Amino acid sequence: MRTIRLAFAAALLCTTFVASTAFGQVGQGTWTTAGQTTVHRTEVGTAESGGKIYVMGGEVKEAQEVQDSPLAQEFDPATARWRDLAPMPKGASHVGVAALNGKIYVAGGFTANVHKNPLDQFAEYDIASNSWRRLAPLPSPLGSPGLAAVGGKLHVIGGRGPDAMTVRTHSVYDPATGKWTSAAPLPVARDHLGIIVVDGKIYVIGGRTNATVDNVGLTDLYDPSTDKWQSLAPMPTKRSSGAIGYYRGLIVYHGGECKDGQKRTTFDEFEGFDPKANSWKTLAKAPSGLHAQGGAVANGSFYMFGGSEGCGSDNPSKAIYAFKLP
Repeated sequence: MRTIRLAFAAALLCTTFVASTAFGQVGQGTWTTAGQTTVHRTEVGTAESGGKIYVMGGEVKEAQEVQDSPLAQEFDPATARWRDLAPMPKGASHVGVAALNGKIYVAGGFTANVHKNPLDQFAEYDIASNSWRRLAPLPSPLGSPGLAAVGGKLHVIGGRGPDAMTVRTHSVYDPATGKWTSAAPLPVARDHLGIIVVDGKIYVIGGRTNATVDNVGLTDLYDPSTDKWQSLAPMPTKRSSGAIGYYRGLIVYHGGECKDGQKRTTFDEFEGFDPKANSWKTLAKAPSGLHAQGGAVANGSFYMFGGSEGCGSDNPSKAIYAFKLP
């Protein structure tokens, strides 16, 4: 394994893009540039474990060609260094990724454009041994599913099947038995959704029901203890394919695809949901609109990795942005 050192000057690392304001006001928070990805990389899956951020798969652009990549990397936000890991068993974009008990799990993914040839791949990466293990495959092939770890189990929610239709399916994997079971389906079929676990419950936010323009702002809560869903206050801006994280008591969601229809621009909105108050607030906009970027929280900040500044694969970005509240 090799370590890739990012050649960023200290001044750039400290550059502030948005002035901080008092907590609770519109436009709060600050953004900085925290480094670069090693290649142009979009449609990735991300998860945090042990203070490090793991970025899996995605569409990687090299020599003017885009490929569904098996690239697996670890980013240390404390040092802004990358480490290449053992590659995924099968390269794919739009994978679901989650961390559980020192392991990173990868579910499904697409292997052809646009949103075609989904996989039933389900694999486990052992951080300690830098090795992969194939697990029992998904009940059906899925691209762009949500994956969440809660209560020692892994939940695969939504996504898009081989017929290019979005699904409501909700499957649960138990690492202790190696078996899949079914759970209450997602209230509205969609993929490219945001998924996060807070206090033992799963939140599914945004997503699209069909085409890129068919975005929703739905906020759905799943309680594993009751196997029931609950609808909460919707996200103010209907979006899909953005970055999500749980930061300082807020579920934060940035970006998405596509804004303004034919103009082919990405969303630059950044909004935060307070689970206790069941309400949304507006946060400071990032330096750029993005979609297909990875998001994760570590080292006191919310990080975003790569993605595209335009719809589809237009204007891929290598930037790593970090958001911080005062």
